[in-house]
Amino acid sequence: MKGPGFGNRRQGGLKRAPAQAFGRGSLGPASTVDLADSQPEVATPVTPAPVFSAAETDIVDHLAALGEALLPRNFTADELRMSTKGEVSKKIATIISDLSAQEGLSPSPQQTADLATYLLNEVETIIGPIGDDEFGSTKLPPKQADGKKTLQEAKTRIQPLLMEHIDPAAAAELPRAELGEQVGEVVGELLVQEKINLNLKEQRDLVTLLLDDMLGLGPLEPLLADESISDIMVNGPKQVYVEQKGKLILTDVTFRDNQHLMNVAQRIVTAVGRRVDESSPICDARLADGSRVNVIAPPLAIDGASISIRKFTKDKITLDKMLEFGSITPPLAKLLKIAGACRLNILISGGTGSGKTTMLNALSRMIDKGERVVTIEDAAELQLQQPHVVRLETRPPNLEGQGEVKMRDLVKNALRMRPDRIILGEIRGGEAIDMLQAMNTGHDGSMGTIHANRPREALTRLENMVNMAGLHLPAKAIREQIASSLDLIVQVQRMRDGGRRTTHVTEVVGMEGDVITTQDLFKFEFTGEDESGRLVGKFLSTGVRPHFLTKAEYFGLDRALMEAMNG
Repeated sequence: MKGPGFGNRRQGGLKRAPAQAFGRGSLGPASTVDLADSQPEVATPVTPAPVFSAAETDIVDHLAALGEALLPRNFTADELRMSTKGEVSKKIATIISDLSAQEGLSPSPQQTADLATYLLNEVETIIGPIGDDEFGSTKLPPKQADGKKTLQEAKTRIQPLLMEHIDPAAAAELPRAELGEQVGEVVGELLVQEKINLNLKEQRDLVTLLLDDMLGLGPLEPLLADESISDIMVNGPKQVYVEQKGKLILTDVTFRDNQHLMNVAQRIVTAVGRRVDESSPICDARLADGSRVNVIAPPLAIDGASISIRKFTKDKITLDKMLEFGSITPPLAKLLKIAGACRLNILISGGTGSGKTTMLNALSRMIDKGERVVTIEDAAELQLQQPHVVRLETRPPNLEGQGEVKMRDLVKNALRMRPDRIILGEIRGGEAIDMLQAMNTGHDGSMGTIHANRPREALTRLENMVNMAGLHLPAKAIREQIASSLDLIVQVQRMRDGGRRTTHVTEVVGMEGDVITTQDLFKFEFTGEDESGRLVGKFLSTGVRPHFLTKAEYFGLDRALMEAMNG
């Protein structure tokens, strides 16, 4: 056994040695587990011990390999975060005891202690940290952290001197590459003048930092360039989180102070003709690449300005790509494609960050290229591929409180623009009634998103939003309007493993008395999780006859629809 085993690492048998000698490569320092009292937090002195015989080494290697394979089945990252090392050690001791009995082996107390130490280290290496001290943080290695600190100190000293040597207005007009060359020359001279020693790589990194501050978004630029990051969340100048592969991670990115952070926020919103200050502390905007930005400034944000960036994905997410990710299955993908092609009115429901806009973009690919589509959003972020798209965006009031254009105004205006379909980025207020009327008056195939956790909850929220229009309609009249306008609700959810899945496809059938009737066409049933921590489940067709089968027949897609429903 050469995998995780100890024998091949000890040459001639397993010796009692410091814990960092165990496991794959160097595991770093760790305490030795004392199984007598199951309190691994207390390190036991390491004392020399006799060399184990070849047979004894085989026992340890064998049990180590079996134990390592069992770790993912016995621990999850969330469980480890909620546990202490003592609790984990007790569970590991039980695993070793059970394996020994199962294999008919009798390791000595010393072998058992070494095994426990090794498996305790492997738990943190394979699955995650024990306890919540380091939850969500990413610590740099000491050498890298020192290098970053040196760069920041150099930047603090050089930046004011650099600004004395350049004309900011002229610099802003130069291409970044050309400006970079000029800044590099000046920075080289200033480093010599200030007697700051940096190697060539550090000098290049310093120039990049200075250019990011002058032309870009300062410390956020590396995060924006990282394609594995989907969201950036700035909580004041000293705390920046990102979402990477579905998980929130604390980065080492910081701003100098509150003013530095506000300067970056101002640069973002000014680019789209908006403003953020004490009199107007909330603002929605977008970056040049289409990424959506929300800024909330003091005094509303107590610990400094908060910036939330939902990054624009360069790779267009289609239903086929969702299939590859495991977010949907082939029959469900076929059903959604048919729903888009049959011009169904679709509402996409889900929580924050669940993938509503991504699903809306994917479904919009089924829209015929000959149709005129009008999109309406607070901050434009939809990525429709059709050639005939008119994009509309709301406008906040000016300094005098005048000139505001709300979502409702745009929906009303869109009806006069001869659209084939209207797509609402997000339904959040009185525009719901205008959208329903549009769906019910010849604009079939319209779509929108709404914040809700279940399809039935989405209908209730839609009803509440119609009431926000102030029309004082009876509840039954509103529900009849919803039932006659809406065809399908697609529920998406962000799971605790970071993956997004379509959990329900629910059809709005009609009314029974005062209640809107629905039927599920597809459901996701959670069954457990695999060894890597990814949630496992089944996308099940309910097998019912879709209410829109007649419409599918009109488009020649009835047979394909029934094939999708039959899996």
